[in-house]
Amino acid sequence: METLASTRRALHGVAELVLAGPQHLVGDTVRLRVVPGGFATTVSEDVRLDGTTVQRGGVRVQVDGATPRALAESLGLTARRLDDVYPDGTDVGLDESLQVDEAAAATLIAAWSAGDEALRRLEPGQVPVLWPEHFDVAISVDEVNYGVSPGDADTPTPYAYVGPWTVPPHDDFWDRPFGAARLISDLPDVDSVLAFFDEGRRRAR
Repeated sequence: METLASTRRALHGVAELVLAGPQHLVGDTVRLRVVPGGFATTVSEDVRLDGTTVQRGGVRVQVDGATPRALAESLGLTARRLDDVYPDGTDVGLDESLQVDEAAAATLIAAWSAGDEALRRLEPGQVPVLWPEHFDVAISVDEVNYGVSPGDADTPTPYAYVGPWTVPPHDDFWDRPFGAARLISDLPDVDSVLAFFDEGRRRAR
């Protein structure tokens, strides 16, 4: 569990400080996207996390043991915090040494990938966004948020969630203060994640 947490923290730092921060300066958006093997920017030149490396053009750099500042500089970018955009981002420092485990990274990437595909099937007209603030891939439909989180302080492993803007009374489905959540480990494939989203949509109506 500690390895997953440290890897999630490191990748969160990459997403915000190395990808979204520099992107916001040139494209005025923090939105990222899930791609095969990781996540990437959405505007300007493609910058992405691929497994345990970051890459831009022909440059590829290992994340493990590097700092966000050094990673960005290796890619020809300037690492940047997003405190001026939102208040609740990562507290990873620009000069913090990042610790990434390959297996833990694969677990997180698989969760985002399953979430991205399920969300596209749930609502084909929307493009899921990987938000660097809370690090979840999500969409909103008819005042209901659907997404997959890589885990957090309350739930340390990846989970899917349904969060109506007006939360229904607690019952056997609505089991969280924000709505409902299910561990990705209990949803073994994309169909299972989609079924959870569909059930949440039905109950939220």
